[in-house]
Amino acid sequence: MLQQLFSPSVQHSVDMVGIFVFAISGALLAVRKNFDVFGIAVLAEVTALGGGLFRDIVIGAVPPAAFTDLGYFLTPLLATVVVFFLHPHVERIQRAVYVFDAAGLGLFCVSGTTKAYDYGLSLTSSATLGMATAVGGGVLRDVLANEVPSLLRWDRDLYAVPAIVGATMVVLCIHYDALSPLTTALAAVTAFVLRLLAMKYHWRAPRAWNRRSTVREE
Repeated sequence: MLQQLFSPSVQHSVDMVGIFVFAISGALLAVRKNFDVFGIAVLAEVTALGGGLFRDIVIGAVPPAAFTDLGYFLTPLLATVVVFFLHPHVERIQRAVYVFDAAGLGLFCVSGTTKAYDYGLSLTSSATLGMATAVGGGVLRDVLANEVPSLLRWDRDLYAVPAIVGATMVVLCIHYDALSPLTTALAAVTAFVLRLLAMKYHWRAPRAWNRRSTVREE
């Protein structure tokens, strides 16, 4: 379905941009954790490719795209080199990195949803896998860095919710036969804007209602 909406070159370019930005975020976390160059590269690769690998394995698209296109593997290594030598400068533009990360979130939730549907999943399952494609790499990154994944923490701005919204818009368009380059772009932009607004206004998901825990919060 995605192939009918966009040319292969456009799809590939979008993937490379999203992979590079996600890899930057993984490499920066590795630097903060004082990892060596191998650790930086591993965290960059996992962050950039983890969600797509999970999606492809679940839907049976094997070997995954990450293992059939050298660009998918080399792009995170390029991000590793950039962060390894220039991380003080990259840290200064952290806000811009967050913006590009939000763009990658929007793009990947859309591409993940449509690819899952192409492989025969139901609309609900496709949306779920689209969300997993967008956030999966970040979860693996945090686990390897020995941190609670950001999307599970109440003190982090909404991350998975914008991806869910974007993926849901895609499956609704599929259901009503309204999927087009325009509506696909609208879904990606909606997820992107929601993530930016969540960061700007610190929108967070609610915790348990009428919470009465005596355990000290971390």
